[in-house]
Amino acid sequence: MISETELAKLSWSGAPKIITRTVPGPKGKKLLADAWKTESMTRGGGDYPLVFDKGLGVTVKDPDGNLYIDVSAGVGVNSVGRRHPKVVKVIKQQVDGLMHASDISNTKRTELARKVASVMPPNLRNNCISYFAQSGSGAVETAIKFARHITGRSQIIAFHGAYHGVWCGTAALTTGNRYRHGWGPLIPGVIHVPYAYCYRCCFGLEYPSCGVQCGKYVDYVLNTPYTGADDVAAVIVEPQQGEGGYLVPPPAFFELIKAACEKNGCLYIDDEVQAGAGRSGKMWAIEYTKVKPDMLTWGKGMGGDMPMAGVSFRADFADKFVVGSQPNTFAANAVAAMVCMTNIDIITNKEDNLIGRAAKLGEEIKARIQGAAKKSKIIGDVRGRGLWIGVELVKNKKTKEPLGDKAMGEVVGGLVSNGIIMVPCGRSGNVLRLMPSLTVTSAYLNKATDILLKVVKQVEAKTAK
Repeated sequence: MISETELAKLSWSGAPKIITRTVPGPKGKKLLADAWKTESMTRGGGDYPLVFDKGLGVTVKDPDGNLYIDVSAGVGVNSVGRRHPKVVKVIKQQVDGLMHASDISNTKRTELARKVASVMPPNLRNNCISYFAQSGSGAVETAIKFARHITGRSQIIAFHGAYHGVWCGTAALTTGNRYRHGWGPLIPGVIHVPYAYCYRCCFGLEYPSCGVQCGKYVDYVLNTPYTGADDVAAVIVEPQQGEGGYLVPPPAFFELIKAACEKNGCLYIDDEVQAGAGRSGKMWAIEYTKVKPDMLTWGKGMGGDMPMAGVSFRADFADKFVVGSQPNTFAANAVAAMVCMTNIDIITNKEDNLIGRAAKLGEEIKARIQGAAKKSKIIGDVRGRGLWIGVELVKNKKTKEPLGDKAMGEVVGGLVSNGIIMVPCGRSGNVLRLMPSLTVTSAYLNKATDILLKVVKQVEAKTAK
């Protein structure tokens, strides 16, 4: 396993270090003001109180010289950290050869397709076809179109709390109000059903005595007359739900869904854009189950410092498509392809064992926070696998009323002011998520956890009921 000393060399030392009186500092404030005038505030981080200037590994500097520990990994993107030396090396090498090649075959994209196929879950491994995109939204948009074309059906089943993107098709799958309200009409034919949210079960049951009722409900919708699900092409589901609250359902939930899909004749699409690329302690989070997905969408951590995403589907679907019917001019840029292949090599390197380390380190950090939760009045639930940990904050642990926006703002602001970059999520915006790069040192992650618990305790003193 790679040593902590080697990992420490990949980031700046001495983080976090705040040198300005306030965060953001004067330069950061000016740049944020300029951004409000010149950039669309529809972007995801439009209201985040920070400006990125430089990054190395798991550390980030702002324009004022403040140094931060980033436990968001660019929202799950920088799985091997920013500017990993192996990634920088291949970028420098590749720009002297080929960069853009349109949607025509090039040596690097073909090599990438083979590489991606070699790390897929067992049923797709070396037995799949990949379509390349520039973002997770593009990958999912393509997957639902492909599913409709393959099956000749039109409806898609997605889940409450889902985030699959914000395009016209993917936004119809996503359930967050701000991503949908006022943007319609979106594509028709999407049916939403409950996701396994054991802390807040919509059926009022408890696991395991519930018998995984949420999974059985999907079977009911798919395979019972008069439910309105009469033309379903696919069910798309995150193996661990990201924006919906960092939820980790029991494996049986997905196995029941897969069985229901097979009975119905529709496809199972596994959306691993955020959960995949080793983050969960396995290459793909679906590997914690017995499910064999028909398609798998990927992105974020696979591309890292360069945009790269895709959908990989069963090879036997290949003859369903017309040649040239779904072009994407910028897909599999040769530089991005090389970076993606390098990221895969770093993540899956058996000697370094970053995936196994993620599982072990994640359990240690989760146990720390669970221990603190026993004494906390506002840490309601702690869940996760690997370096994918959700901390749900509440006003009252008995009622489970979510911590309000004002208090959550104080938590996020307190973290940034103390040099920790952490992005909240959840249906009520009350879940803190730790999703650092797989290359984070134990020292940095524990330091970030110390600060997280300190800030939560400070807010708790003012808000707990």
